[in-house]
Amino acid sequence: MNPTGFTEASVTVGLAPWALPGTLSLPKGTGPFPAVVLVQGSGPSDRDETFGPNRPFRDLAWGLASAGVAVLRYDKRTLVYGAQMAADTSITVREETMDDAIAAIALLRRTPGVDSTRVFLAGHSLGAYLAPRIAAQVPGQLAGIAMLEAPSTPLVHLVLVQEQYLVSLQGSPSPQVEQQQAALEAQVSLAESPSLSPSTPASELPLDTPASYWLDLRTYDPLTVAAALRIPMFFSQGGRDYQVPPSQLPPWQTALAGHADVAFRTYAAMDHLLLDGSGPATPAEYSLPGHVDARLVADLAAWITGS
Repeated sequence: MNPTGFTEASVTVGLAPWALPGTLSLPKGTGPFPAVVLVQGSGPSDRDETFGPNRPFRDLAWGLASAGVAVLRYDKRTLVYGAQMAADTSITVREETMDDAIAAIALLRRTPGVDSTRVFLAGHSLGAYLAPRIAAQVPGQLAGIAMLEAPSTPLVHLVLVQEQYLVSLQGSPSPQVEQQQAALEAQVSLAESPSLSPSTPASELPLDTPASYWLDLRTYDPLTVAAALRIPMFFSQGGRDYQVPPSQLPPWQTALAGHADVAFRTYAAMDHLLLDGSGPATPAEYSLPGHVDARLVADLAAWITGS
């Protein structure tokens, strides 16, 4: 990273009542530059995807900007307008993520110093899962999509996969943990059931998330949508990611086998936060300070710039 190689400026993504504060990292020198919008994973995340002492999106932004790529990152709507979003019983991923990502793409495309024909989107976790859907909504506006730790199976099922892994770390789970796991399994079963309706209480569903959210995702198959796109794609997969485990990558590889321009990159030591570590991955390691895998930053920069 070269902190003297770029400047940063505050920007606003979208319009009232959902305007979001963001940061534009712009390389110094003669543009126009290729550019990328960073789209976060689940939860009320800030523009840096701050988790404990770690800021993976800041690492990505600074690393990419040092390599000649303009980067736009912004706080999520669920962070800035948390109370309003929590009160919305008809929320979907469109309100949580997609609308603001589309607004960010439009902002980058009209930003001085940015090459509007070379605007990319890089999504992480949920943002990666939704990247094909976002791209399909803005045909001709994206030069490519990068999917960092991208689920290939339905998100509601992945919630259960994550819980089962965490339980496995405990060896013999306590009766209380077994009870909690059984409750989550019942919630996932209901979310996948034909009987799920808009009136199903959120309290009976995974993550206390409204039925509208899960019903909307039923209509979306990321593999099929991605296969229909005609733009370059980049995938990263960490070998130590337990939230989106390595088993999620082969379905993408199969679905895109006939695609002309897809790059798959694996990083054996990397976890879900894009940080390197060793041994079995655990939630506790997220509290240890680190930085995004340098190889990932270099590979993503090379992919975007075509170098």
